[in-house]
Amino acid sequence: MTYKFHWSAVQRALPDMLYGALVTLEIAIASMVIGVFFAVLLALAGSSKHKGIRAIATTWIELARNTPALFQIYMFFFGLGSLGIHLGSMAALLAGIAFNNAGYLAETFRGGLRAIPPTQTRAARSLGMGPIQAFRLIVFPQLIRVTFYPITNQMVWAILLTSLGIVVGLDSDLNGVTQEYNVKTYRTFEFYAVAAIIYYLIAKFVTVSARLAAWRLFRY
Repeated sequence: MTYKFHWSAVQRALPDMLYGALVTLEIAIASMVIGVFFAVLLALAGSSKHKGIRAIATTWIELARNTPALFQIYMFFFGLGSLGIHLGSMAALLAGIAFNNAGYLAETFRGGLRAIPPTQTRAARSLGMGPIQAFRLIVFPQLIRVTFYPITNQMVWAILLTSLGIVVGLDSDLNGVTQEYNVKTYRTFEFYAVAAIIYYLIAKFVTVSARLAAWRLFRY
């Protein structure tokens, strides 16, 4: 085997690839914030007595969990575009990943809500708290504690999903930058090997940080 790894090409591209990794992380974090917000609403809607609200939540969850994430991103970019609603590459990717995150986390949160005794809410209401205040101060903190590790796993999944941005023309994230350098230099193995290592390090950083945060926050 005579293949020689060209470090010089990687060294020249590394600053841009690291910047792309930062963009990747920003998209993943934003998609998680949006996804968690809608996932909580979907989890509550799934337990609603109103059939219409339950149907909306069920439809969202079923579509998110049972269709490819690539198709979901396509629908936000090409599907909405055909209806006259044009999203940029990053906005479409962010919306697609957030939609996917919300669908998966909704089921996680619904299970987490069932793990919290209803007496917690009744006790909060007996102290004079309104329903929103009781949920925000009593239920939601316990929900995050119960579902913390599944949320961490979803965050890693969101980081990996950002690589699909290239199919809608995004070139500023890690995969997009890697592809640009690959096209310019044809050093496919070098750039994608380094990109894979960067993705791995980002995922491990998130996982280790989550474990440290859990140890710090949930020791008692």
